[in-house]
Amino acid sequence: MITISEQAQSHFRKLLEKQAAGTHIRVFVVNPGTVSAECGVSYCPADAVESTDLELPFEGFIAIVDAESKPFLVDAEIDFVTDQMGSQLTLKAPNAKVRKVNDDASLKEKVQYVIDAEINPQLANHGGRVSVVELTDDGIAVLQFGGGCNGCSQVDLTLKEGIEKELLQRFAGELTAVRDVTDHQRGEHSYY
Repeated sequence: MITISEQAQSHFRKLLEKQAAGTHIRVFVVNPGTVSAECGVSYCPADAVESTDLELPFEGFIAIVDAESKPFLVDAEIDFVTDQMGSQLTLKAPNAKVRKVNDDASLKEKVQYVIDAEINPQLANHGGRVSVVELTDDGIAVLQFGGGCNGCSQVDLTLKEGIEKELLQRFAGELTAVRDVTDHQRGEHSYY
């Protein structure tokens, strides 16, 4: 679930030597599943471990993950890197902002996951977003744009050259096309 490099494990063991016996490391996500999700690591005293927490044993310590953070920390990686600028603990959690869908999820859920995890973060740079309205029986993903994408002069290019190409490649044989049902009206919200 969470990969902790040897360097990071060594770093945690050194830190925990200075803490009370039985202290663990807690890995968590604040605001999981949102664009403002942030990952963190903290000390976790033995009396702060909840019955619903997941305990991940490592050599010399246990990493604790709360039930709410668990699905958002799938495939997370913690590393401790040292370079000419100093040392730094890094935590990469590709699913922190969007909950990873199960392998048996519906095609609509899988398409929305790709949109939320990869496409919407790029559109957010311009105040925009997109979501799946429906998937037709003939494999057409019907999308709705919002925010700065509504009325944007580049929305057709974004749809055809960006989103549609990505989704058709990712879901080859399952999706046949991507359509936009947004009533694009120019206004103050639009990005030009």
